[in-house]
Amino acid sequence: MNNAIPCAALLLTGLITSQTLAACVAPDGNVTFGDHDTGVADRMLGDGCQTLDGLIRDEDPWGSQGEFVRHVTQVTHDPLRTGALPAPDRARLIAQARRSGVGERLTVKLIAFNDFHGNLEAAGSTPGVARLATVIDQLRAANPQHAVVSAGDLIGASPLVSALFHDEPTIEAMNRIGIDFNAVGNHEFDDGRDELLRMQHGGNHPTDPYTGLGLTDDLENGQFAGAAFAFLAANVVDTASGDPLFPPYGVKEFLGNKVAFIGMTLEGTPTIVTPSGVTGLAFRDEADTANALIGTLRGQGIRAIVVLIHEGGLASGGSNACDGVSGPIVDIVNRLHGEVDLVVSGHTHRAYNCLIDNRDGQPVRVTSAGAFGRLVTDIDLTLDTRRHDVTAISARNVAIPNDADVPQSPRLTPLVANYVALADGPRNRVIGTITATLGRSTNSAGESALGDVIADAQLDATDDAGFGDAVVAFMNPGGIRADLPYSAPGKTDGNVTYGEAFTAQPFGNSLVTMTLTGTQIHTLLEQQFTGCTAGYPADAPPAGQPSNRILQVSNGFTYAWKEKGTPCDNVDPASILLDGTPLDPAAGYRITVNSFLADGGDQFYVLRAGTGRLGGAQDLDALEAYFAANPAGVAPGPQDRIVLLP
Repeated sequence: MNNAIPCAALLLTGLITSQTLAACVAPDGNVTFGDHDTGVADRMLGDGCQTLDGLIRDEDPWGSQGEFVRHVTQVTHDPLRTGALPAPDRARLIAQARRSGVGERLTVKLIAFNDFHGNLEAAGSTPGVARLATVIDQLRAANPQHAVVSAGDLIGASPLVSALFHDEPTIEAMNRIGIDFNAVGNHEFDDGRDELLRMQHGGNHPTDPYTGLGLTDDLENGQFAGAAFAFLAANVVDTASGDPLFPPYGVKEFLGNKVAFIGMTLEGTPTIVTPSGVTGLAFRDEADTANALIGTLRGQGIRAIVVLIHEGGLASGGSNACDGVSGPIVDIVNRLHGEVDLVVSGHTHRAYNCLIDNRDGQPVRVTSAGAFGRLVTDIDLTLDTRRHDVTAISARNVAIPNDADVPQSPRLTPLVANYVALADGPRNRVIGTITATLGRSTNSAGESALGDVIADAQLDATDDAGFGDAVVAFMNPGGIRADLPYSAPGKTDGNVTYGEAFTAQPFGNSLVTMTLTGTQIHTLLEQQFTGCTAGYPADAPPAGQPSNRILQVSNGFTYAWKEKGTPCDNVDPASILLDGTPLDPAAGYRITVNSFLADGGDQFYVLRAGTGRLGGAQDLDALEAYFAANPAGVAPGPQDRIVLLP
């Protein structure tokens, strides 16, 4: 293809005038189709500096070679009729189009991300959705044949600007960006099945006034419009009907070439979300689910298959490396059918770019873009347009800095500004003071300064007569999502704002006080560790915790543990003390947990057996009340309640 700009195009752009058209120089050389020399001399075709080579547009994407041949046949008809192109030259061009290879391959661009978690605003190292949109648009512009996909946790565990409005702002932002598919993740289920279905189909929240407050263009009949893109959940099945909760896959066609996207969440989702929210749903094995769909897709003539999965792994070496990859994604890919061409993963918030062998020993590209919109994965699929299958894949993770080098998309800034303004009042309200940063990082025993404080707040809210009579509170570490900083832009040092507290505890769980025996409390502590399945129901994971989950404990409760390698034998019962006194195995103790844990969340199944349940305040209200009760300032927890033995 001759890369000279036609004079007519220059005229339209104003780079030349009509008086200079006569200066257009006739091209030298032959017409080429890609690297293929047709042997037909290039030439001018009448007025306007149009060349024969420029007319044919072989550099455009073509869905098949036949499509390109038809195009050459059509666009050379008028030059033949006017005498600008002799019949033998036209016949040769058509014949050479068949031999050129143009149209035999098509490059499709996929733009992927995961674990966005409603991070609409730019803050710190998080660029915000307006910069994410800019980078996505830049990648789109490189190839008109593209798809934008998410591997789950698009919503849930979100900052206040999204979560206060039930994550409607994030769905509206993704509608504006124009993503194609989102494979549901575990956090999409945080508020249960019905709320997730509302995210897809629209309608205002049934009870909360913080709903349907988007800009006019984002609403439908004055209400939240729902997602304009498809949620996918191949391995989530309604147990009553046997049907998937959402479509198992989506298909996008590129100039006649179809690519299927199978979407899944991790099989263990019920163990890390509130179990009552997923009642009546079955979460099936990821590899088995994907493999079972291959025949269906083949029956539709689809050979290009991408898996979007909200499960991942760990790797080192940087965002485009894959040193020492480990984790559940390795086993899943090792069992995948050879027809799966690409796996876009998530969940672990780690960025990597891997090749992992499938069940046939063939390497499969596996990517993850970290979290919070700080990266996107730029993926090029090369398709054989005759077989409609993938022949090559390249991928790279692209960093998105939170600075002026990446401008904010004007399509997204009004949406973000609208919700920031609506949230500013609640977010900036000061709820208390702290003497230093309360961090969520744990010591070697698994205890954090903020975890201590949250557990103390929950005990304080439920220890009075008639309010629970609790003697100890336990807090799950996964429910603590951020530090409470002593200093931050826009606030007085030491103040804690509602927005900061919400970011640290975004799930809106209520407190539940119940009675456990001393023996059951020991079982609760043992269930923190991998390998211990004592008290597990029949349908629970057979290996116990995927990794140790150390519950945060309130003041006055202490114990010691040592990882012995023997399941359910890490905590010495004699070390479990309440106010310095060993627990009586047979006695009953009033304990407080949040509603997520009380339902058996995070695989603490023994809590389901608690008796004498009494509901209490929301967890965030309890924390606010604790700050109010300590006006001189709350100090970081001492991190001395849990002891790791040598």
